[in-house]
Amino acid sequence: MEKTAPKLYGLVLAGGKSTRMGSDKGLITYHDVPQQEYLYQLLEQLCDVVFLSVREEQESSVDKAYKTIVDRNEYRGPFNGILSAHASHPNVAWLVLACDLPLLDLESIKQLVEQRDSDSSATSFATNQTKLPEPLITIWEPEGLQKAITHLETSESSCPRKFLLNTNTKLVFPQQDEVLYNANSLSEYEFAKSKIALNHGE
Repeated sequence: MEKTAPKLYGLVLAGGKSTRMGSDKGLITYHDVPQQEYLYQLLEQLCDVVFLSVREEQESSVDKAYKTIVDRNEYRGPFNGILSAHASHPNVAWLVLACDLPLLDLESIKQLVEQRDSDSSATSFATNQTKLPEPLITIWEPEGLQKAITHLETSESSCPRKFLLNTNTKLVFPQQDEVLYNANSLSEYEFAKSKIALNHGE
């Protein structure tokens, strides 16, 4: 009998410090609502349940319409938010998105979900150009996250990409690499805004 894939929950990582951007990247507006809410609403169309991953001091400012998981601060870097989510719901897969992906759209996320391989540790978007997994546009399976915890206990590196490169990760390639573009600075924000306006024919 074929084993059923774990349920798919969505997680928008909104707990970063956004030092290069100079303001909270999750609250920047590209599509008429704060970006973290925009991505949350996209994930709601594809996942069983969706959460915003936030720092403790952010939680009180999040609209009550959005579920949150507060960082436990047990790990460094993005693994902090991802593994805090895993700790709260250990038996589900997590579709994780960084909040600085202004060009990501529903069709692209749908492609990732449709090509999910639940027997792999993770199913990760990668650009056609680099062929490297993008850990913050990835479906992390529960077994893969357990492996990540073991990896973090024994490794010097807390880099999620390095982990994905050394485990059985299925790579998915978007039709256009630009959907994976992440905006970390004001100039990148301006570029993303101009691309969105162009795509909308404004």
